[in-house]
Formats: sequence, C-alpha cells, structure tokens
Amino acid sequence: MSQQNLASMVITAEQEARILSGIAEIETTLVGLIALDPDDRASLQMMGPKSDHFARGTIRLAQQNPTLVPPSMDLAGAVADLEARDRLERIDAALKRLSTLVDDTKAALGSDIMAFARTIYGMFKVLGPAHGISEAVEEIGYRWARSRRKPKPTTDE
Repeated sequence: MSQQNLASMVITAEQEARILSGIAEIETTLVGLIALDPDDRASLQMMGPKSDHFARGTIRLAQQNPTLVPPSMDLAGAVADLEARDRLERIDAALKRLSTLVDDTKAALGSDIMAFARTIYGMFKVLGPAHGISEAVEEIGYRWARSRRKPKPTTDE
C-alpha cells in the first residue's frame, strides 16, 4: 500500500517567527499602505490596462509642458504616485507568486493528510473492535456521518 506524498516540508517555530517578522517588516517598510472598505473601493476610478496608457501619456505630456499645468495641480505628486504604483506592481507580482506557492503547498499537504487519514480510518474501522478503539473511531468519523434527509413531500400532500 503506497501513501500519497504530493508535498513534504517542516517549518520550525523559529522559521515561522522569522517569516512573520519579515512580513511585518514589509508592512512597516511600505509606509502609506491603506485599507479600503468595499464601498470605497467600488467607488474608485480604477486604472486598468487601457487607462494606464491614457494616464502615463497625460503625465508624460504634462512633464513636457509644465507651463500648461495649473499651479494647483501637483504634477510632482502624480509622477511620484505613478512611480510608487509601478514599484507596488512588481512587489504585488512577487507576493502573488509566493501566495500561489503557499496556497498550492497547503492544498497538497492537506490532500496528503486527508489521504493518509482516510486510509488509516478505514483500517481502524475494521481493526477497532478487536483493539478497543471502536468508540474513538466512531467519534472521529463524524466527518463522514450522513445526515438523515427528510423525505420529500409528495405532490398529493
């Protein structure tokens, strides 16, 4: 009988602490990060691929013709926002790659654990009575317990 082993890893408490500390450092380093509530986010004018071309072109044109930009408009701030957004895009891409790896590894480890547990649970169901563990096997088996379904009412009722 073979055992599924899609992923295998050990994470020590020290490694976990270092990783969580590193994530906290990233949050601290990225001064200016904000959290939007869903309503605020929905009301924002987003900058997608088509809007990106428009915004970059407009800012570039404003940089080339600064005398046409009203003094009340912060061109330097818009340029800084664009540069920060570009840097966040690269950071976000790296974090998404990492998040995908973490998600996939968690899924594989969970699948390995469930495959092991199902196999051993099946053995325990058979061997349990002879070893005095039937009650414990029944207790952990709630995951597979079927709920009684109410009979569907007939059309005559």
